[in-house]
Amino acid sequence: MASSEIPPLLLLSLLPFLPLNAASNVTLGSSLSATSDNNPSWVSPSGDFAFGFRQLNNTDIFLLAIWYAQLPDQTIVWHANTTSPVQTGSNIELTANGLNLTDPNGLTIWTAQPANSTISYGVMLDTGNFILSGTNTAVYVWQSFNYPTDTILPTQILPLGGMLYSKLSETNYAKGRFELHFMNGDLQLNPVAWPTETQYSSYYSSGTANPNSSLSGFQLVFSQSGDIYILLGNGGTFPLWPYIFPNSSNYYRATLDFDGVFREYAYPKSSVGNESWSVVGYIPENICADLTTNDLGSGACGYNSYCMANGSTTSCHCPPGFSFIDPNNDYGGCAPDFPQDCGVDNGASNPEDLYDLIEVQNVNFPFGDYDSLGPYNLTQCEQACLQDCNCVVAIFNGILCWKKRLPMSNGRQQTAMAIFKVRKHSVANTTPLGGSSDPISNSKKDKLVFWLSLLFGSSGLFNILSLGVISLMIFKSCRRKSREAIHDSSVFETNLHVFTFEELKKATDGFKEELGSGSFGIVYKGVLKYGSKTQVAVKKLDKLSQGRDREFKAEVTAIGRTHHKNLVQLLGYCHEGIRGTRGYVAPEWFRNVPVTVKVDVYSFGVMLLEIICCRKSVAQEFEDEERAILTDWAYDCFTEGTLDALVENDDAAMNDIETLRRWVMTAIWCVHEDPLQRPAMSTVLRMLEGYVEVPIPI
Repeated sequence: MASSEIPPLLLLSLLPFLPLNAASNVTLGSSLSATSDNNPSWVSPSGDFAFGFRQLNNTDIFLLAIWYAQLPDQTIVWHANTTSPVQTGSNIELTANGLNLTDPNGLTIWTAQPANSTISYGVMLDTGNFILSGTNTAVYVWQSFNYPTDTILPTQILPLGGMLYSKLSETNYAKGRFELHFMNGDLQLNPVAWPTETQYSSYYSSGTANPNSSLSGFQLVFSQSGDIYILLGNGGTFPLWPYIFPNSSNYYRATLDFDGVFREYAYPKSSVGNESWSVVGYIPENICADLTTNDLGSGACGYNSYCMANGSTTSCHCPPGFSFIDPNNDYGGCAPDFPQDCGVDNGASNPEDLYDLIEVQNVNFPFGDYDSLGPYNLTQCEQACLQDCNCVVAIFNGILCWKKRLPMSNGRQQTAMAIFKVRKHSVANTTPLGGSSDPISNSKKDKLVFWLSLLFGSSGLFNILSLGVISLMIFKSCRRKSREAIHDSSVFETNLHVFTFEELKKATDGFKEELGSGSFGIVYKGVLKYGSKTQVAVKKLDKLSQGRDREFKAEVTAIGRTHHKNLVQLLGYCHEGIRGTRGYVAPEWFRNVPVTVKVDVYSFGVMLLEIICCRKSVAQEFEDEERAILTDWAYDCFTEGTLDALVENDDAAMNDIETLRRWVMTAIWCVHEDPLQRPAMSTVLRMLEGYVEVPIPI
């Protein structure tokens, strides 16, 4: 890209020595503490940026950070370079020596203390730069712009030797797998081995290094108008992407994202709440292809996965029979859902009896071949991999066949066919495969699901009627539950007021101000607005079990009958029961164990069995108790091989017994007693559609 000349006066406007007279100074002795709510912060004069503690994912973990304070998601643009986030009770204080971050025990875990300098005050500037000023106010003795993490902001400069590092994942702020370096006049993006941080060769280079210093890169500049370019020694510029039209009504940032792409984003300042950051420019153009420059490293998406690019966005996918190692991190690689070793079969069966071959179009792993065969046709390539215990996938280009073993690396979208050898009855929690509208073709692919056609392929009128019936049922159920909650006071034998959960949530401003806590729950401050305002204390139980429920009722009854001048008066209570409809409620609701999203999987499994069997989950008309409970009866019918009993007089279901078997097995997995054994809903969908094998329920 051709360079251009810029006036010398523009360089002066980028210097970090900006006037401080409009800023609110942070005085010596000022401090901030990490608390669960109402964390104070040091805010810039315009209110655009804030410095302080950011709570992560509603936990007791915090990050000392700078963020866009006006935006709904409060995007973090800098954080202290600590080895790990800090806990509740941590403290940051400004002293004459600088910033000092301590843990709840008072131990120092991070400092910003410039040598041979005495601090007079600190300032959070409107540029997003937090600075410490010395006794000479014209000089910044420390500034966050000099210690960037993954983001740079307008007016910020990255000098020679400067670097950025990506996060590990979308929500993990530890150092990730990619780094940006501005070295020897050249801007480079490098993958690194995590956690050893071994640096691999670059997958992007600006090409601005030159033995002639006047022609070599000098600084990476982010102008106030939003342009990003490399400033050359002679004053010329090398834009990373086309210059943008200046727009003072936008916020800008440039971030080395956790997927290895360096992107510039814009966000309208006049946002009404439904906008988001939009991409202005990015490098490289296609990280999926550009990162596979050699056979070292895992590639853009980690080992045993493949990368697909769509403009500035990338996505990672697991092959059939593989699942993400970390379900919360699609870029961390995949692992097989079945044993993969030459010794696991012991020659007991033919490979055809143990493995399926699944073809995926437009996927390739360009490195790591251990054998190359050809000229071959497709059948010969498939058999070569099937008969080789080392082979995990074969890549076929129409003439040649390449065999690969674990771990597969540098997977990407490319013109080729990947033939994956997948053990039968393995469940792969994979993402939908890309490359074509129907990328998976299996010689033993299941027939079209009868009930899917019935449920999702029916007429629009039927769907509208069904939606109306469901809405009516939900409305009646909610009214019934509301009446039950109101009349539940008879259980407690008191005349106390019965509050709804929403009333108490509103009274406490979303359970905002904590007064105290104990082994049974947390007490919050609230205000009831019935006539005159009354300050109240609301105790919220934090665990659920049958025993705790009885204790709660006993406590309400006892305190409700007690009146003493030294005891607070009990005004009322809230007892709405567990969330969910009887018959669909997962067993962990009644145990003293954590409740997760897997309760919804359980409810779906019950509903699926009701659709299959055309009956209610609990049928009182059956004298046999095991048959009365649908989940128990379905499991018994499956283990005894009497699936026909579940669909009596349903000829359509019996004509497709394999689909029936797969659906029943899927439902049984969904209602498994152990929530950890229940599959994710994305996996359930692929099990129903026949894209993955369903293992025998245990």
